[in-house]
Amino acid sequence: MNSKSAGAIVLGMHDALVSLTGMIGGLTFALANRQTIVLSAVIASVAAGLSMGASNYLAEKTNENPHAIQSGILTSAAYITTCIFLIMPYFIITNTYYALACCVFVAILIIVGCNWCIRHAHGHVWWKHALQMLVICAIVSVISFIIGEFAQYILDVKQP
Repeated sequence: MNSKSAGAIVLGMHDALVSLTGMIGGLTFALANRQTIVLSAVIASVAAGLSMGASNYLAEKTNENPHAIQSGILTSAAYITTCIFLIMPYFIITNTYYALACCVFVAILIIVGCNWCIRHAHGHVWWKHALQMLVICAIVSVISFIIGEFAQYILDVKQP
């Protein structure tokens, strides 16, 4: 795996981890409705995954990368694959709070595992990058939770 391919994969994976984990966390606390959370997460995953791939393709094409199509495909594939793993607990676990806990655990495993593989293969210290990704994901998730709580209050949305 060359560094351009690794970069495309990390771009898709990291964006999925940050955006989808934050969105799922916000929806879980704002709605607590498993079907709505799953539906929203699936739609957002496909739309954002395709958008990320297209954006990466256009960026790489602008930089005259001859492998721009490959970069776009890898970004989309990494994004959507990561989302599948993050959404899976909601298909298996009916309690949305337990599903969220499993989702966060899966996100941590993905971050640690992928950073170890990519950084270790290049001879870099992997845990610093993994810790940075974990902190970013945590911050976005907390902000999404706060927005979900605020929106629930402002919009007068009642949990079932």
